[in-house]
This record gives sequence, C-alpha cells and structure tokens, in this order.
Amino acid sequence: MEPKVVLITGGVRGIGKGIALELATRGWSVAICYRTSEQDATATTQAIVERGGQGFAVRCDVSDPVACRDLVRQVEERWGKIDVLVNGAGPYHRVNLFDETPEGWSDMFTNNLDPIFYLAQAVAPGMKARRYGRIISFGMANADKMEAQPMVTAHYIAKAGILILTRTLAKLLAPHGITVNAISPGFIDSGSAPPGELDGMAKKIPAEAIGEVKDVVSVVTYLLSDEAQYVTGANIHVSGGWGL
Repeated sequence: MEPKVVLITGGVRGIGKGIALELATRGWSVAICYRTSEQDATATTQAIVERGGQGFAVRCDVSDPVACRDLVRQVEERWGKIDVLVNGAGPYHRVNLFDETPEGWSDMFTNNLDPIFYLAQAVAPGMKARRYGRIISFGMANADKMEAQPMVTAHYIAKAGILILTRTLAKLLAPHGITVNAISPGFIDSGSAPPGELDGMAKKIPAEAIGEVKDVVSVVTYLLSDEAQYVTGANIHVSGGWGL
C-alpha cells in the first residue's frame, strides 16, 4: 500500500515533532516546514527516517500565501499527494493589551490564523480530487469560552478564530470525504515553557498534572484513523480539565 503523506507546519519541535515521529513509525511520508530552525529541521528529518518514514523539510514562511502554495506544490511534486495537513505552527507572546504594538497584534493573526486559511485553500483541490483528506489545527483549551485575556488578547482571538474556521472548512469539505478538526491543548510539557512555570500551573489543573506531548499525539492519531472518519468540525480539549 502506498504510504500516506502528511504535511506538518511547525513540525521540527514540540507537539509537531511528536506527531511527525509517531507517523514515521507507521511508515508515513512526513513533510515538515520551518522558518529559521534549519538545524532542528535536519535533526527531525533524520529522526523520521530512522523511525521508518520518509522525511522532507522545507523552509517556508507560512504567513505568506504564495509561500504556502509553493510549499504544497513541493510536497505534491515529491510524493504525488497530501493526505493530511497538520497546522502546528502558532507562536505567541505575553503582553498587556495596552502595551501591544500594531506589529505584535498583526503577527498573532498572520502567524496563527492566516496560514490555516492559505494552506486549506492549497491542499483542498488535491484532497477533493482523491475524495480523502484530514486537516487538523490547534486551538487553545479555553478559547471557546470567549473570556477576557488581557495578556494574550490577539493570540486568544486568533485561536477562537481557528475554531470558527475549522467548523466552516468541515462543512464545506465533508461532501468530499475530508474531515477537519481542532485540538485544543492546555498546559503541555512540549519544551517551550520553563519547567518552573509548568509546575506552578499544575495546581490549577483539575487533573493536577501537566500534559505530555504523547497525550496530544494520541488524539491526532485517533483523528487520522478510520474510526474517526465520521468525526468532523470537532474541537477536542486535551487539558486535564483546565479551561472548562
């Protein structure tokens, strides 16, 4: 059977890397993209190959619609298709709303929300032609509550926007055999936050523990399985109860 092909943005570290390595163990062809972390991309690609998959790393600024189209074209030319798109890129910064700059405000949307729109447009034609596809994006565990967020306002709005975009794409693509879902992590030990900060948050989580990358990866693999073929437009919380 021809290997499945996945494109993962932000796939060189953290949760994206965890997904890449898990799918590699299943024999998938895994394309990852990065903006500046060439050394990490090379190491992750090597790890993908060592685990039995095919690896391909592409430098790409996914906030650029032209670059997104070119990224999809490169992967499709290399492996003939894209079965799965995982939108893993999503930087954030903490700053009080009244100290935010216009550039910082805009960056949260152009790097979190816009790429999902650009890449969905780019991968949809191929998926529709094959009548198969999976698109997974990442929200935020409490973004569906629409709460005030003075320190991460633009990031929070972008994550809420991802949920609306996910449901819209799911409705449009369901007739073509394509599912579109969101995963909303809480506090996950993915290597991006200082351990001390995570330890302090554990007391505020109903499960009384920080999540691990494998907790998120297991939900991804479920959504990619045949058992989830009728699941679309969902937002699955992976948060130990935080954000409820």
